[in-house]
Amino acid sequence: MTPMSSTATRTSHELDVYGKRGVTLVRGSGAQLWDDTGREYIDCMSAHGAAILGHAHPQVAEALERQARTLTSCPGSFYHPGKDKLIERLAERCPGDLDRVFLCNSGTEAVEAAIKFARASTGRPGIVAAKRGFHGRTFGAMSASFNPKHHELYAPIVPGTRFIAFNDTAALEDVLEDDVAMLLLELVQGEGGVHVAEPSFILRAQELCRERGILLVIDEVQTGFGRTGGWFACSRYGLSPDILCLAKGIAGGFPMGAVVVNDKVRVEVGMHGSTFGGNPLACAVANTVFDVLESEGFLESVAEKGRYLKEQLRAIDSEAILEVRGRGLMVGIALKQKARPYLEALAEQGVLALTAGPKVLRLLPPLVITEKELEQVVTTLDDVLPH
Repeated sequence: MTPMSSTATRTSHELDVYGKRGVTLVRGSGAQLWDDTGREYIDCMSAHGAAILGHAHPQVAEALERQARTLTSCPGSFYHPGKDKLIERLAERCPGDLDRVFLCNSGTEAVEAAIKFARASTGRPGIVAAKRGFHGRTFGAMSASFNPKHHELYAPIVPGTRFIAFNDTAALEDVLEDDVAMLLLELVQGEGGVHVAEPSFILRAQELCRERGILLVIDEVQTGFGRTGGWFACSRYGLSPDILCLAKGIAGGFPMGAVVVNDKVRVEVGMHGSTFGGNPLACAVANTVFDVLESEGFLESVAEKGRYLKEQLRAIDSEAILEVRGRGLMVGIALKQKARPYLEALAEQGVLALTAGPKVLRLLPPLVITEKELEQVVTTLDDVLPH
């Protein structure tokens, strides 16, 4: 993206692994962001889906300040009240018989833990994941993410990793062999283009995993905590995985991840750990996120805003749009041409969005975004797309 005007001095010492977008963000409030020139934007990124309560949420700020004045770190070998409360809430909210929790710092860490737990529990090496899937950037999670470019760059990937086409039910029969420890799936492929899992595919996957002693691992790092209009996307499918990987929205943008497992999963003292996992500050924010999501009508409003957004996007009469897809406030706009120029045009008009592959615009606004702000996003998209 061509850098916009800026008054800030930018460091030249940062390793730029992201590809800078030329904007220096300095302040936020709700779904609004401001750069260092005073320019205002509507945030349809929410820190890649993590800042579900938006920016500078007053309850989050209060919780952080209160916790910072009491206890800011606590090793995992000790209890602390905020962590205990959060774990109980997770065990209560997670689907099926998921009732044991390990807290970490990110989605990729959650997936790494899931791989270790699955191999230890089954005694098998195999990992099966879906094409177009994305599960993180550490080595095990990257190996289970379908990105041939990364696999070539860092080869060899974790041995025993193989891939099937997403929503290909027939392929499950052949690939889920007796050397497979885990099947790792997203219910909406975020980075892979916002593709939604077919119920027949997901339910057959669960059935085969149970029949063949394979652990079903569901990655809800991006879809969890209200993003799709309910607590977890699993509930839409009546799904009861063996391992659930969580992060992003769990602490409203504050670094946190979690792995929640059932009693099929073997986890013993010394098998895993995390210096910062379950940090009191992160737990204070996560408990605040729970409070907000549990407030009356909040998740229902997310579902309604998601329906409104997709309806309005589908009403745009643009020759560039192939399809609008997604769940809740996780929306992909599939285009006939490269998405990057439109991403830049949106930013110039005051809307910050994402891509999901070369030809998909992705909208992941904070769950607190208003209908008026969504209307402005749709109007801006209508303006920048060709007719």
